[in-house]
Amino acid sequence: MTSSRTRVLLLLLALCSLTALFATATPAHAADSAPATPARAADSAPATTQAAYLADRLRENPVYVTDQLPREVPRSTAPDFERLAKKTGVPTYVLVLPFQISVDERQLLGAVHDRLGRDGLYVLVDDSDVTAATAYGVRAPADAASTVALYELPSDAGPLRSFERFVDVVALGEEKAVARAEAARATYGDDEAAEMYIGPSDRKNQSFLTGILLTGVPLLILLTAGYAGRRRRRSGAERRVPRWVAPGAAVLTATAVVLTAPAVFDQTRSSAAPAPTPADLSARVERVAAGLRQDPVYADPESPRVLGARQLERLHERIRDFRRSEAGGPVFVSVVPQTPESESAGDAMLFAAAVHAKVGEDGLYVIADPDDGTIDFYNHGLRRDTNRLSVDLPDSVTFGDSRADEADDHLLGERLDQLMTFLGKAPRTERPGSEPAPAAAPRAADEKTLPPLFATDFWPGLFVGAFLALLLSGVVAGVTWIVTGLRRRRSPEPEPAGLLPVTSPTEPSASYLRRTAHAELSALTREFTTPDGNPRAWDRLDAAMLLLDGDPDRARKTETDPATLVAVVVLARAGRAALTGDTDDLFCGVNPLHGPAVSRHHVRVSAQGNRRRLLPVCEPCRDTAIAQPGGIPGRLLTLPGTASGDGGRPPYYDATDGPLSAVPGGIARLIDKVRETAGVH
Repeated sequence: MTSSRTRVLLLLLALCSLTALFATATPAHAADSAPATPARAADSAPATTQAAYLADRLRENPVYVTDQLPREVPRSTAPDFERLAKKTGVPTYVLVLPFQISVDERQLLGAVHDRLGRDGLYVLVDDSDVTAATAYGVRAPADAASTVALYELPSDAGPLRSFERFVDVVALGEEKAVARAEAARATYGDDEAAEMYIGPSDRKNQSFLTGILLTGVPLLILLTAGYAGRRRRRSGAERRVPRWVAPGAAVLTATAVVLTAPAVFDQTRSSAAPAPTPADLSARVERVAAGLRQDPVYADPESPRVLGARQLERLHERIRDFRRSEAGGPVFVSVVPQTPESESAGDAMLFAAAVHAKVGEDGLYVIADPDDGTIDFYNHGLRRDTNRLSVDLPDSVTFGDSRADEADDHLLGERLDQLMTFLGKAPRTERPGSEPAPAAAPRAADEKTLPPLFATDFWPGLFVGAFLALLLSGVVAGVTWIVTGLRRRRSPEPEPAGLLPVTSPTEPSASYLRRTAHAELSALTREFTTPDGNPRAWDRLDAAMLLLDGDPDRARKTETDPATLVAVVVLARAGRAALTGDTDDLFCGVNPLHGPAVSRHHVRVSAQGNRRRLLPVCEPCRDTAIAQPGGIPGRLLTLPGTASGDGGRPPYYDATDGPLSAVPGGIARLIDKVRETAGVH
């Protein structure tokens, strides 16, 4: 029995010796074609797992900031995290890593704690805020502090500010921290705190609004003042405000906009992210390049492992075989996530070019993203037609399929193996392949800097402001005109004498004549005091009342004919003029509604032929008679309800044989005609 056991032990020792011999011989043989790699040797060692790697980093320093987020959390911010971590009052270990969909944050913290073997407060921070925190062997209100940081801060507060709020709450102690967490949850509920920063589109809106205000408000002041001045001149009112007030107000308003807009819109950055240093932007590329110099396959140790030991061995074997093949060459595989916050801003082509430049060796550079499972490859000096390869390669290899989407590792090992198969079949080329120069990533120093306020959409805003000022002034004028019209209908007021040649129609409606006659007669009645004070005004008022049988309200009644209404208007306006001391006896014979005449003139009164007549004319009609004689027939007053042989309206003096026909002879002749018609002497 003892001898049997001895033989078994000797057999086992012999097998172990043979296993050790082959294990040591394999790397030596591989060295003939490719260098030995720490990554391969570590396949069977737990230290290469994500948690073990991170634990090693925390063993070196209790705060570890990844090099994969330089645009959002540069590695140079590590001292700031260290300073804050010391304020918790307990040993604190901080990991700042990219967000990883397939990773359970609390499980990762637990695994890191197990491998580090030290009690304390473990905190995981991503590119935006504190994502998880757990206390091991110490008393710290981790959950309450995480809740406060989540509720009290907006999503754009940034990871450093989020960690600072977390630390402040931890330092309060358990009881106060829990109370504050409950208060934060009750205060904000489902509502997020207001954002702290604005984006480029918001700045463009601010610039646009500033431009609108800079031109719109001053121009609106000038246009409105000008419109008010014209209305004042038309009404004959005296100027009460100096002319310089409106321009001065416009200048002051423009100055106020220029000075106050930068104070109101004082934001300068679109993010809390500090500007990275050149070392921050080059750290990840240098790390990957250093790894590829040692091993053609580099798997990011900060990310979950997506290539198993057998898959790695298979991939290394395929790479060695391709390198030895005819027209083959080096293949470098980087299993590294590509995020917008990285130095290459998520551009795999740019990342591959940067790694190629650092490695300093031509070949095919493959970028496999462990987060989204995409595979990209770029030819830097390989004599293979990779353009043809891009066409022949199925999408299931480059982008994955439904099976890859469901798998945590995105089946990257299997798909990279397929890529090597297609690469081996790719046509050979005489010349080394090359890639076009990739577009440069946005400058990190400027990426988070907002454009100046007086730029971008500020210039279009200037034009829009001017347009809106014109539009609003037009609206103001239109509303004023409508309101004035409504007021005149309800409580009519006479038109200013200076506007009559402009506003008086040549073809008035019956309602217009009734409204105007009543307004003019009412105004004369109000302004008239005693008959003895102004006999001329009394005669004209008396004649107007005779036309209405002594009842002013007859001017509003529909049975009063248009010719009578025009005569009432003329007599009332002449009476009001007499009250002001005006001794003129003539009214415009072209259109009596135009008001007083300035002279007599032979005018053309027919559109056909050259028929002329000597008529008193107002100033505009006189100018027309001199400059454009043919325009006078179109200015002749016609009465509603009358028609000539050609279907049009005849001139007022041909449409009636009543008192109105005496207007060309003067106001005195009109009064006599009224009295003759009424039988009054």
